[in-house]
Amino acid sequence: MIIHIANPIYDSVFKYLMEDERIAKTILSALLKKDVVSIEARPHEYSNQTRDKISMFRIDFAATVRETDGKEHLILVELQKTWLETETLRFRQYLGAQYSNKRNIRKDSKEGYAIPMVTIYLLGHRVGDIEEPVVYVNHKSYDYDGNVVTKGMPDPFIESLVHNSIIVQIPLLHGQINNRLDKVLSVFDQTKADEYDPHVLTLDEKTYEGDDNMEYIVHRLTEAAADADMRQDMNVEDEYYSALENRDTAIMNRDKKIREQNNKISEQNNTISEQNNTISEQNNTISEQNNTISEQNNTISQQKNQIRSMVAALKASGMSPEQISKITGIPIDNLD
Repeated sequence: MIIHIANPIYDSVFKYLMEDERIAKTILSALLKKDVVSIEARPHEYSNQTRDKISMFRIDFAATVRETDGKEHLILVELQKTWLETETLRFRQYLGAQYSNKRNIRKDSKEGYAIPMVTIYLLGHRVGDIEEPVVYVNHKSYDYDGNVVTKGMPDPFIESLVHNSIIVQIPLLHGQINNRLDKVLSVFDQTKADEYDPHVLTLDEKTYEGDDNMEYIVHRLTEAAADADMRQDMNVEDEYYSALENRDTAIMNRDKKIREQNNKISEQNNTISEQNNTISEQNNTISEQNNTISEQNNTISQQKNQIRSMVAALKASGMSPEQISKITGIPIDNLD
């Protein structure tokens, strides 16, 4: 049977979904690929505090997880959801708040070791050219030669300073269910959005038959879709972010015009600079030509002086004007 559920990409729906402990454990278990035994939601000091250019919803959990060997331990899970592209600075600021929070220090540690942390990012946009819908970023330790260090690991000192991350690209969820995580994340698949109402997703109920936890999630989202207040909250989000997108579009257009004007000014300045260089080169050429002419005039003047001296010397020797004219080639009328 085809059913309609509230779209959890919306902050109001996502909050309603994750407030349910059973659902939060189901989703975190699938993402962490570990059995989440218990969770405790931390106070949301930073959730939705800054709502400017982005939608950023944050929930922090203290989760007790059970490893495959049966051992249990506590980890911090910082879950952030955004459905508009954002700058990484916001994520880094939240991480900084976690690292500096004294509540995240292990009570049984005299050295002040921190509780291991995992960050989960549910993104409503793609990250570069990465094609995998879910990316696990896990840290390892290496020696100088690049060999993985295993002895003594994990070490509480190292775990206090680094963390693992899980990045989910919601636009790349395309309905294919190959594992447990695919099934859990299928309720976020935006390709299932109703053609006329983006507030709801259309699902085939048979996909989740026999899976108690998934049936429970779908049921809660179905209730949310039928809730008038929830619908109104989604409308408010649409209006809010539509206004922000319009504002951002106006800012982008303004910045584009400014860049185009700056480019034109830069081109004009380059043209003027080239013209000035051309003028400078022409002036240098003219100056060189003037120097050449001046040198030629000096040479001519020197030659004239030499001829005058020669004529004067020939005259002094008693030579007639006719003889001097014949020797120098200067007309008799120009000998004076």
